[in-house]
Amino acid sequence: MRFLFVGALNTLFGYAVFAAQVLAGIPPGPALIGTYVVGVIFNYFTTGRLVFSGHDGTLARFILAYVVIYFFNLGLFTVVSWAVPNALINQALCVPVVAVFSFLLFKRFVFRDRGQP
Repeated sequence: MRFLFVGALNTLFGYAVFAAQVLAGIPPGPALIGTYVVGVIFNYFTTGRLVFSGHDGTLARFILAYVVIYFFNLGLFTVVSWAVPNALINQALCVPVVAVFSFLLFKRFVFRDRGQP
């Protein structure tokens, strides 16, 4: 439940940054980069502290995870754009899939229990 709440908060924030950039005339690819750069620090603290109960995930791992998530999002965005050319609708359709992927990556790689390899 915490992931859904924090994920919704982070998603709204990130989508607003993306939409603002696209509406300002920035192409979707660079807008996604800007969105991820702006959101990393905010998302690191909200996700780490509120979702994974303060488990220490290194910022370096978090950033690396976001690089992977970015490329996953960009690939999905590219595929969906063949059917949905509107960038704002396209990204809205990508968000749920990217959210699930992000949760799994954070849980297994960034904020895993210290006893796990």
